[in-house]
Amino acid sequence: MRARVANWFPDREFIMRSQGQVRFLRVSGRTQKRAALGVVVLTLAYGGSLTALTVIRWHESYDIDKLLSRQARVEKAENRVAAYRKNLDGVASDLQRRQDFIEKVTQTRLGELPKAARHGDTVTNSSTEAAKTVRKVSAAVPEAANLARMEARQLAFVESLTRYADHRSAADVAMLRKLGLNPQMMLAALDDGDAMGGPLFPMSTDADGSIDPRFARLGASLSRMSAIEQGLARVPQVLPASMNSISSGFGFRSDPFTHHGSFHPGLDFRGPRGAPIYAAARGVVTFVGQRSGYGNCVEVTHGDGLVTRYGHMSGFHSRVGQQVAAGQTIGAIGSTGRSTGPHLHFEVRINDRPVNPRPFLEARTHVSPPITRPDSRPSSSAKGSD
Repeated sequence: MRARVANWFPDREFIMRSQGQVRFLRVSGRTQKRAALGVVVLTLAYGGSLTALTVIRWHESYDIDKLLSRQARVEKAENRVAAYRKNLDGVASDLQRRQDFIEKVTQTRLGELPKAARHGDTVTNSSTEAAKTVRKVSAAVPEAANLARMEARQLAFVESLTRYADHRSAADVAMLRKLGLNPQMMLAALDDGDAMGGPLFPMSTDADGSIDPRFARLGASLSRMSAIEQGLARVPQVLPASMNSISSGFGFRSDPFTHHGSFHPGLDFRGPRGAPIYAAARGVVTFVGQRSGYGNCVEVTHGDGLVTRYGHMSGFHSRVGQQVAAGQTIGAIGSTGRSTGPHLHFEVRINDRPVNPRPFLEARTHVSPPITRPDSRPSSSAKGSD
């Protein structure tokens, strides 16, 4: 390599003639090498500086483009945040109107819901905690303040509706106990899990599929209220005859035939022959025929050991096994059996033991009018007794 390089740069002599004089200029190979090396170094330096300048300009251009792009994205995000804030206000306004509608419709059907808890209530009252939540959300995310207030109002409504269901269930249970019925046995009979099924449609209140405990409690309270109402639908509550006069009451009386003291196991409703007789509650007809002392008789079973008996009929309008609704015609007033005139003998029996029908028929005054006795004449002289 050294030999090649030496051949590239041999010693050189230059002849220069000027004004009649001749001069000789000698350039050695070492001097040529140094000159060539200097040229190479300068060339590389120049090329390097151009490259560095190009790279710097490219980086500057890239940074400018990146900054412009980033500014565009930030501007777009800010616009979207503003749009979402505006939309949140719209959503909150829509939810407010919907909640107003729900509460007004509910109040129309159910009346004023209990907002404050009373002694014995087991429903939570989250109003204090909800107020704290609204304050925290308003401070941390001001644009979500309206939604937080709507959530607090929704929870308060759910708790009020739960209290309403619990209060109504408690009143119905108290009435059932007063009538001598066992509400727990009635609920167990209605919720025995038999003859149930259908497709599965899970319900949830949160995105993860869970249910807020307050909403779960509302569902349980409404289900219990509905079950008790179903049980009440089987309790005698409709006057079995279309008139409101009673010719003989329940309990001790003077027998119309022997004129001696006797026990009367029902109520006698005086009325014209052929007048309709109505089922006092929903149930199943389990007897149609004649019974000693009752003449033509119909019995309707209502469940939980509860049976209503209708005697002295002049005709039947029902058959064994028939499902009847409260107020449905099942027969006609007559004077068959041990009777002194056209009337209906009506009994309520619990586990085959006669009980006074009057409390049953007067318990639900919003369903049927109270029974009144038009006169105070001795039952032995009243027409239409047995």
